[in-house]
Amino acid sequence: MAIVDIKVPSPGESISEVRIARWLVKDGDVVGKDQVLGEIDSDKATLELSAEAEGKVQLMAKEDQTVNVGDVVVKVDTSFKAEKKEKAAAPAAAAPAPAAKTEAPKAAPAPTAAHATPVAKAMLDDKGVSADKVKGSGPNGRITKSDVAAYVAGGVNAGAIALNGWGGSRNLNRQKMTTLRKKVAERLVAVKNQTAMLTTFNEVDMHAVMALRDKYKDKFKETHGVNLGFMSFFTKAVTEALRLFPAVNGQIDGEELVMHDYADIGIAVSSPKGLMVPVLRNAEKMSLAEIEAGIKALAVKARDGKLSIDEMTGGTFTITNGGVFGSMLSTPIINPPQSAILGMHNIVERPVAVNGQVVIRPVMYVALSYDHRIIDGKESVSFLMAVKQMIENPDKMVFGNREPGEVLLGL
Repeated sequence: MAIVDIKVPSPGESISEVRIARWLVKDGDVVGKDQVLGEIDSDKATLELSAEAEGKVQLMAKEDQTVNVGDVVVKVDTSFKAEKKEKAAAPAAAAPAPAAKTEAPKAAPAPTAAHATPVAKAMLDDKGVSADKVKGSGPNGRITKSDVAAYVAGGVNAGAIALNGWGGSRNLNRQKMTTLRKKVAERLVAVKNQTAMLTTFNEVDMHAVMALRDKYKDKFKETHGVNLGFMSFFTKAVTEALRLFPAVNGQIDGEELVMHDYADIGIAVSSPKGLMVPVLRNAEKMSLAEIEAGIKALAVKARDGKLSIDEMTGGTFTITNGGVFGSMLSTPIINPPQSAILGMHNIVERPVAVNGQVVIRPVMYVALSYDHRIIDGKESVSFLMAVKQMIENPDKMVFGNREPGEVLLGL
């Protein structure tokens, strides 16, 4: 009998213990090689634990138990072999039906539909009440306006809430916070306590970039194989603005200021485990198509729980988009050790003044939260203005502050 020990892998540097989030097999199960046995939570990510050999498993730790990196948590007895799944036999041919004729059963009569007067029907629709719940007093049982009024007065709304409510049992459900959620909570509180965080706001007229997207989105997808979204425009605008205002891309390390000559942009994405912030490396060198492809790949990994530690660490600036959930305005919290974060929001048609005329334009409110210890107010406001100007005039992402003609003429 050969026993294979499966140890807790290291999720990353400085992590010495993890939590058994859940087992996907039971003690005594016979598993195949590389089969996923369970999930472990660290303060940075949730990782899968896979079988290194085929055999019968013995679980050495319980769910929700904290274990050390390197501990043996599963033993595999390789003298047991997993059963091979055989192909299902083809179903036998059905016997021919007897030739004898049988009389079909008579269908039950359909229930008579409740009828309502036009006014009563409008009231039923307005109140969200089904006609079959109201007893009609009109000719042939027809539902009248007074019947609906009487039903409503009798407590239809309260009854509907009681029947369709989501709670009411007054039970409590307590769940232990995951290691990842606890670490996120600690980091967020630390940011509030350890940084001089301020937020500056602006509004962006999305008309130009939306027109550009509408004009080329089909050709863009046909050429590059990815959809053209707004996140790539904002990512590109941010990288150009970081070049102009490098302090926004900097960090404080002890008593030193660390400046980066590259832009590793964290993109906040939703996942079943919560909000994750994978990083696009050297986004300043990427085209819009490369940015879109990179974001898509990271979002799929986040959804499937496949993000590695390296893919979520080392960012220099973060972008978060609460607008996909309907947020109008927010003050995003800095993702340490970074010094700034850009918050995007929903796009709403608003009246704005253009050349002395009131016109309706798609407007997005944007927010920049920053650490005032390293970034001055002038830099933060100027950075956000640069992002605004590049979104409102996409040519500036290519030509910077110069006009296309000036670039052409080498001026």
